[in-house]
Amino acid sequence: KELKKLAREGYWAASRALRAQVYHQIIQHVACRLVTPDALVYRDVVSRLFGKPSVSSHPLPEFLEGCSMPTYCLNLEGVTALKKILICVGNLFPDITYSPILPSLVALLLHYSEDEAQCFENISRLIASNAPHTSYIDQSFLAHQASCMTFGDLANKHCPAAHKLIASTSENVFDVYSEWLSWLFHDLPFNYAIRVFDVYLLEGQKVLYRIALALLKQYRLSVTSAELEGTDTKADLQAFVQNIAEHVTVDKLLERAFGIRLFSRKEIWLLQMANRKALMERGITMVQSRQSFHLAVDMQNFSSSIVTAQEMRVIWSWIPERFSLFPPLLLFSTSEDGCSLQRFYACCEGYEPTVLLIKTTEGEVCGAFLSSDWSERKKSGATSGFFGTGECFVFTVRPETERYEWVFIKKPELAKAVPRSRQRSPSPSPAYLLGSSPDGTSSNRLTVPTPQRKGRLSPFLAIRHFLLPSKTASMFMSGSREGIIIGGGGGQALSLDTNLLWGRTEHCETFDNPPLCQENFKVQLLEVWGFQ
Repeated sequence: KELKKLAREGYWAASRALRAQVYHQIIQHVACRLVTPDALVYRDVVSRLFGKPSVSSHPLPEFLEGCSMPTYCLNLEGVTALKKILICVGNLFPDITYSPILPSLVALLLHYSEDEAQCFENISRLIASNAPHTSYIDQSFLAHQASCMTFGDLANKHCPAAHKLIASTSENVFDVYSEWLSWLFHDLPFNYAIRVFDVYLLEGQKVLYRIALALLKQYRLSVTSAELEGTDTKADLQAFVQNIAEHVTVDKLLERAFGIRLFSRKEIWLLQMANRKALMERGITMVQSRQSFHLAVDMQNFSSSIVTAQEMRVIWSWIPERFSLFPPLLLFSTSEDGCSLQRFYACCEGYEPTVLLIKTTEGEVCGAFLSSDWSERKKSGATSGFFGTGECFVFTVRPETERYEWVFIKKPELAKAVPRSRQRSPSPSPAYLLGSSPDGTSSNRLTVPTPQRKGRLSPFLAIRHFLLPSKTASMFMSGSREGIIIGGGGGQALSLDTNLLWGRTEHCETFDNPPLCQENFKVQLLEVWGFQ
């Protein structure tokens, strides 16, 4: 804790010698694979590889194809050392297929290394780190892309104003977010980047998410949607980060970053694993070096009787990245399938997640993103229990466009993470399960057993990972023969009768939402969308 405090406050920023000593000590304590190349191996490989010919005659590793090479004020000798280290990394770590962040990290480390051999040893330890639920350096296009999606998910949740602005002015939001690591280790000036590096060495990748989110929030404060109209948001954000000193000091930036209340490292890691899985289902592999197809969903051919393609694009921008990779698929519509709850269940079962859209006879439009399969309702037996995860949310489209998420996303401190000693499974695979209480008792926390299913992409924000103060805080979705309910505690965000004709909306504790339309409403049209 003391070391973290010193790093965050920039204690060793004043002395180059102190920082060099600290870096070496911290990296030597990183848990890594047993056989990790060190300084001696480097000297041996260098003499074998370079002998007489100059470095310039050796090509850089394939995994750096198309990646930029920031040199952070290194002189000519330093740039040569940087290239030699990268060529040796390519030689000794053949499994690396894509790693755009690596040149920046080596360049920064070189400034604080005794020589290039020590720099190589330290970067090797970061590459070979095997600490649980954390990683320092993404080493494949798959891992890099999953990190970008995870940042997109976090931006969606923690920077709603900036996300809304970017979604309204950019054709492809993901394309903007895919540059998030470049903001930190390419665009930030050296004196900012090195302070980011201080905390990153101690706290791992989670800290990078924090700082990039703080940059995004700061960017939102400095621009208006009118200014962004017709501009290239991606380039504008890059220019903003490059000129960050005009907007905020490095101390203030870090202070704001650590003021963002993120979920636990394990929870973020689970999200990253789920994003990887979704990418693999889209055909991206570990060995692929660059993306060979466009990941964004084409909304041109989208057709709904309730919302326009533009409105659906906004809804799609709220959906977790791993699902928004897949195009929308109409599962149920009252205009085609009739006003029958049984038919609703029959059409929607087997799909996870789903988007529910409702248009009232007054012309108001609202709905919900529902993370779990409606067949889960059968697990409760005769009682209609609640199920779902913290990724569920409710929203309004007309007259106003607004989203209301699980109350703990805004206030994660209200729900403590389940202590490790009480978690039944530290491994990632059973995390797809929403189980009974970790101690096996039936407490006032909601407990809904879910079977693990092949191809399931939804382990994030499962209730069993949190000690919730009351079960009303996690009443996501419920279904019975009498109707469906979304959101509970002190009222229901949405409830519909067995004929899907009449509904009611109120404030509820799970989403802390106002009524989504007129409190008692008649349904004109209802649609459910799944993901192809």
